Amino acid sequence: MADETTTRPTTPDGQKTLAGPAPRVGDPAPAAGPAPRVGDPAPTAGRAPLAPPDKRLQIWEIVAVFAVSLGASGIYALVNLIGSLTAKQSLSKQTTVLNGSLAPGRPLLDLTLQLLNVTLSLAPVLLVFYLLARSGEGASAIGVDARQPGRDLARGAALAAVVGGTGLGLYLIAYHIGVELNVVAENLPDVWWRIPVLLLSAFQNATLEEVVVLGYLLTRLERLGVRPRWAIAISAVVRGSYHLYQGIGGFIGNAVMGALFGVLFYRWRRVTPMIIAHFLIDSVAFVGYAVLAGHVSWLPHP
Repeated sequence: MADETTTRPTTPDGQKTLAGPAPRVGDPAPAAGPAPRVGDPAPTAGRAPLAPPDKRLQIWEIVAVFAVSLGASGIYALVNLIGSLTAKQSLSKQTTVLNGSLAPGRPLLDLTLQLLNVTLSLAPVLLVFYLLARSGEGASAIGVDARQPGRDLARGAALAAVVGGTGLGLYLIAYHIGVELNVVAENLPDVWWRIPVLLLSAFQNATLEEVVVLGYLLTRLERLGVRPRWAIAISAVVRGSYHLYQGIGGFIGNAVMGALFGVLFYRWRRVTPMIIAHFLIDSVAFVGYAVLAGHVSWLPHP
């Protein structure tokens, strides 16, 4: 049998190339890959991960988030407190309303404005979730997920019982010694949507405060190298600051609550239990006030 011979392809000047054996008659043609499409990225050997922003940009991000959310609320609350302190009446003779009518005498318009207020007030939460996703973390990085529903609910209910009862006692003490305004939890019209709107307001408060002031702020301060005790102190002071409109008692009580929540966040690394606790506290306060105000002697009312 005659040996099969193969030849190597040659260049135009007659030199053989280093390519493999030439294809033989009957060999299948090599499969061609798909043609590149317009807009396809150029092939790369591997994409390097984005470098984390420097400290200056991280601080800038924190300032920007709070400038459009609870930081601005803290400034307004401080100005309101100064106005209350310089008024002719004592603090206990002045009143602040947490959930009031936005269109008196027009229930449907009032409901629409209430729903818009709740929805738009949650915009900073959406911003925080975007920033967490952009940095490759996601909401789960601060423990906002449904991975531990039973444990989160139990922890939140226990916290609500302890913090809510203690907070009510501190408020009554502060009010009667004259360092707290008369806080009217709700002054909505007695219509069908009154209780649902109060519950939505409680949810909005809980989600906004715990996501922004607890989970986001503590994790960002941790990334900046701030020690946990100082990060907790900063978070607690910020939380107290936007309650200054209620008086000195409101600041102290909420700062203490913020410090407790901060300690527990570092232990559990989850915000969800604190959202549940805060929601239960505010729900009981808002709905309880609607039911009890004017019917019990120990609860201040307008």
